[in-house]
Amino acid sequence: MILQELVLCATAPQAAGSGSGAVVLHDIHTGTSLASFKQSSSAPHCTSSVETRDGQGGFILAAQQDKSILNVYNFQKDQLAFKIVLPERLSCIALDNAGSFCAGGTAQGRIYLWEARQRIQYVASGILYNTWDAHYRHVNVLKFTHDGAALISGSDDSGVSVWSVARLVDNDTQNELPTPYCTLSDHTLPVKDIFCGLGAFPTCRVLTASLDHSVKLWDLSSQSLLTTFRFPKPISSAVWDITERLFFAASPDGSIYQVNLFRQRTEKHAGQMIEAIGGAGVSDIIRVTDEDSNSRKRLITVDQPITVLTISLTSSLLLVGTATGLIHIYDIASHQLLRTISAHKGMSISHLTTMLKPPDLVGHISLSLNLGSSADAKDIIPMRPVVPFHRMKDSKAREAHEVAMMLPVQEETPGGIPSAYDYPEAEFQRDYAFFVQPNAIGTSEASSARVAKLEAEVENLREQLGKAKGINDVMWETVVQKVMTQEKQKAGQNATASGEGEDIEDVERPRKKGKKTVKCHSYPTNHSSSFSQLMSQGFPDEIAPSDSRSDIFSWGFELPRALVISPRLTVLTNIYLFPHSVTYRLTLVVG
Repeated sequence: MILQELVLCATAPQAAGSGSGAVVLHDIHTGTSLASFKQSSSAPHCTSSVETRDGQGGFILAAQQDKSILNVYNFQKDQLAFKIVLPERLSCIALDNAGSFCAGGTAQGRIYLWEARQRIQYVASGILYNTWDAHYRHVNVLKFTHDGAALISGSDDSGVSVWSVARLVDNDTQNELPTPYCTLSDHTLPVKDIFCGLGAFPTCRVLTASLDHSVKLWDLSSQSLLTTFRFPKPISSAVWDITERLFFAASPDGSIYQVNLFRQRTEKHAGQMIEAIGGAGVSDIIRVTDEDSNSRKRLITVDQPITVLTISLTSSLLLVGTATGLIHIYDIASHQLLRTISAHKGMSISHLTTMLKPPDLVGHISLSLNLGSSADAKDIIPMRPVVPFHRMKDSKAREAHEVAMMLPVQEETPGGIPSAYDYPEAEFQRDYAFFVQPNAIGTSEASSARVAKLEAEVENLREQLGKAKGINDVMWETVVQKVMTQEKQKAGQNATASGEGEDIEDVERPRKKGKKTVKCHSYPTNHSSSFSQLMSQGFPDEIAPSDSRSDIFSWGFELPRALVISPRLTVLTNIYLFPHSVTYRLTLVVG
């Protein structure tokens, strides 16, 4: 199935009682009208829709601006499916992404929450889960977070409240007044628009636009204000890029401001860097003015009253709805006007969003469904059930409406509809083999070669170390034997010459300690017997202080040993091994 992006817009008459509007689907690239759902006149923030997915057809809800009626449309029919009579006239509505809950606000500050369908069953209930006085004045806008876990409301009382859906539907708290998760109360004039960023609640961030000339950025996890953006004109509509890099804010007089949330900074040593702006809290105020040259580059002038903004799914196009019925499409990068949809002149654009073309859209049934006619679409893609909403809270209806059936896990999408985001297994395996396996094979071969090279080097080092130890052992044994022989000879001569009395005097008088250092000699490592030949010549008569090893030897490694010949004589040997020679040093410690 070829993916095609469409524009869904809702229109309303500019003056009350001057006719009825419609809900229309347009091709975003050509502006061609693909489907029209008539008999609808909804005010801003009073239209919401659910796309076709999971084997269920999508639907559209439109709250009428002059009566307490909610119109329901299905994509498979270009006619009004049915009307839902509401407890009172709604000033705004919202549907979560799954189509499970529907929320509606009123001019008296009251909010209603209905169950559109159960999350684990495609069973419509219409049960009124909760109704409460959320604000003191007119509720202007309602928005669900992307995961549907929280509902955010903005009102003319300048307050923004965040409500936990889990608390609102809890059976144990039905007799208690709901309390908000948090209240964002830094605006001073009515809040006209709210936009929720991506992420699960409460880790997502929220933009709020107000007539007090400001747009504020909030962090729900810390329940704090991050940054305030101050504009020269009141702001009635705002839209946020899906990557949260920038947002657009529009004033009712036709000015659209682009605000970048990242800027480029040049440092002396680090060069050019990208950093985020704002985030310092209540005191962090960023002013966007018309006089600034950079602001003029980010300003789009429409010269018509602006009612709604939205960004395409590709984040490359900005769509602007006006009070004169025109839809302008701008290129975000260049701010160039690409095209204008002028099929609704004389009306006011009250709702604007983009979506993928539904496969069951009336008059444009997808060929991949293999249908004989358009009438067979309802058999392949059943309409998502929507029943009239309850007008009063009924505890018996809630208790009776339990989960009666669990849908089995299905490997394929119900109805045999291929999802636009499915990744076929064969294609995945082919891509995996192309991108992953060659790298893995190359890495394995390189690792094996490296291991073999390291093993060979280790073996060579072991062999050299064995030879060095053998040379050291031979030299050590020769030195020990020669020193012991000479010590015995000197001891015999001293005993004969001095006699017994002198020995006693020597015992009583302390002897001075000293060191005798034999000069260093070097011999080839393959002639270890040369050391024995040197030792057979006797110790040299010259006595010198021990030289510093760092001055004599610059590299190699040392094999030190010590031998105690007697309580008064110790022999210290230091053997230094080099690639082509062996150097030794003998030190006699006397005393």
